[in-house]
Amino acid sequence: VQLQASGGGLVRAGDSLRLSCVATGGTLSERPFSKRVVNWFRQAPGKEREFVAGITWSGGSTDYAESVKGRFTISRDDAENTVYLQMNSLKPEDTAVYSCAARTGFMVSKTASVYDYWGQGTLVTVSS
Repeated sequence: VQLQASGGGLVRAGDSLRLSCVATGGTLSERPFSKRVVNWFRQAPGKEREFVAGITWSGGSTDYAESVKGRFTISRDDAENTVYLQMNSLKPEDTAVYSCAARTGFMVSKTASVYDYWGQGTLVTVSS
């Protein structure tokens, strides 16, 4: 399974962005996101990687970091094998490299080390 993240950019505080994470690979009988959990993590300069949001593919359950609740929405598109992160009311402290990751399972984990598949990061910069 390969993940490709995109959608980052330079925006002003209060603006919105939508990140995409497209999965490829898998088999004819199992789509790449089947039975998997997909998260977004981010890492700001000089800081550790942190959990942002996660979604279970089977039931669509979601979880969010407290810092983004009410502003960010994670969603999935079965037909496109894509997970989105809609980010509204962006703040300068949201500036970071955002990466998507997936693991086999049915519950969102906020721990990066348990995720097996990672996409390259996409940079989000929010100016004040």
